[in-house]
Amino acid sequence: MNIPEDLKYTKEHEWIKLLDNGEAMVGITDFAQNSLGDITFVEVPEEGDSFSEGESFGVVESVKAASDLYMPLDAEVVVANTDLEDAPEKVNQSPYDDGWIVKIKVSNPDQLGSLLDAAAYKEIAQD
Repeated sequence: MNIPEDLKYTKEHEWIKLLDNGEAMVGITDFAQNSLGDITFVEVPEEGDSFSEGESFGVVESVKAASDLYMPLDAEVVVANTDLEDAPEKVNQSPYDDGWIVKIKVSNPDQLGSLLDAAAYKEIAQD
């Protein structure tokens, strides 16, 4: 199971990578994509949509199940990875790179403290 040290995580198995410009990228973890199995569809939000921390912002469907995506922080969607509409398997193949789901503008940086580091997430993912 791949859990990069430079990312933050949620208990719902999303990862967030902070960028230098107040933006961040969000996707699902290697653990999540592996648990779901072959991903067949990814619903991404529209650019400009705003979400509160913990609010559902999309859906990932696989051969096993459908799973809501939850926004890690209060944020506005800057870019949605529309490539996933035609190639949802990118989430399975490369969850931390080509399989990212949205790029967001963080509205409330104070919420970063509620996210998990790699070690804390690893404990959740192994349970």
